[in-house]
Amino acid sequence: MRKSQYLAWTEELLESFHNDLLTADAKGWNLIMEKYARMMQSTCPERYARLESDLPPISKERLVIQEEIIGIQIQWMEEFAKAYPKMAGNARSIRTREDSEYNTSYETYLRGELGTYSEETLVLYGRFSVGLLQEGRNLAYLIMDNTARLYGYESVSDAEESL
Repeated sequence: MRKSQYLAWTEELLESFHNDLLTADAKGWNLIMEKYARMMQSTCPERYARLESDLPPISKERLVIQEEIIGIQIQWMEEFAKAYPKMAGNARSIRTREDSEYNTSYETYLRGELGTYSEETLVLYGRFSVGLLQEGRNLAYLIMDNTARLYGYESVSDAEESL
């Protein structure tokens, strides 16, 4: 899934995210732990409450940007799910309202992930998302098409027909 995601990204966005990983490593910070801790705000609030003070704070302005990006991507995933219900059925549930301790939605996962990006990477990711939207392209489709191809299908449509 990661490779499918990164294949859809621009070189500039990949380089910025790579710098985020190098910076986190140099600081001894575990971005995976941070991402999963942030997701617990929805999936396991009582555990999140114990971890929250250890996480880097996120400004209100940044939260607004993140939620705008998430809104775009939720729309894309819902469009994808309507067009490719079998493929979508093998992915995460879409909305945070579907979260539980044992189920993390696409929306919540994205919220956790975006919360770990540097300001530079978040801005680039936002521009990337808006650019795709303006071009009429769907990032969820691009990622799922890459996934299907990596599994040996000719396209996401081919995978959908095979399921």
